[in-house]
Amino acid sequence: MSEITTTCVVAEDEALLRQALVDQLGSAWPQLRIVAECEDGASALEALAELKPDVAFLDIRMPGLSGLEVAAAAAQVSPRTQIVFVTAYDQYAIDAFERGAIDYLLKPIAPERLAATVQRLQARSGDHDADALAALLDRLGKSLPRTEGREPLTWLTASAGRETRLILVDDVAYFRADNKYTTVVTAEGEALLRTPIRELLTVLDANTFKQIHRSTIVNLKAIAGIVRDDSGRGTVRLKSRPETLPVSAPFMALFRHM
Repeated sequence: MSEITTTCVVAEDEALLRQALVDQLGSAWPQLRIVAECEDGASALEALAELKPDVAFLDIRMPGLSGLEVAAAAAQVSPRTQIVFVTAYDQYAIDAFERGAIDYLLKPIAPERLAATVQRLQARSGDHDADALAALLDRLGKSLPRTEGREPLTWLTASAGRETRLILVDDVAYFRADNKYTTVVTAEGEALLRTPIRELLTVLDANTFKQIHRSTIVNLKAIAGIVRDDSGRGTVRLKSRPETLPVSAPFMALFRHM
């Protein structure tokens, strides 16, 4: 990997922490060119697919797609990208990373630790086993502790004309971004939720609801099938709705086992 042309994507949902990492990288690796700064997993995955950077620094806990999910998909959409996880997890999880020889940075990031990571990245020069990384990520996903905090959203209140509806989240087929609001789609029809789709990602059950496009979150239980076309894009068929949903090409990597 040439120091002059090394490109990088930084993904961290907290703006202050993201800027701090960018500033630290500027000091530790002056030749590094940051080509995208992302605030969530979906935008990080799209940036990896489009820009195919040499290196990606991924926060593990991000709205929607986690850093682990983005890295797993990156094995297909940008296999030469070297992944560095940024994490606040405890020593149990760190041991798992070290046994797998995956680069990681523990928050708060110590300058000497970042310098050592930069040296390893430069020494490897893009020579890494993407398949081995993907396999290890599957194991890490099962061993890392679950996110603590509030329970996933169960009910939501949405508007349909002059009517206010109380909708069980399990009954939602998908959410679609609608300017600053979100359209909630169930088997019975549509309603408008006064919450941006990015905020929804922080309260939905990540095991059930997956982002398939920058503007669409689908309930996995509502999917009848997925079809991939020759361009790599996909189409989701729903069990209870006649319309189909487009899956952007980068997100198809998330459904490789379905």
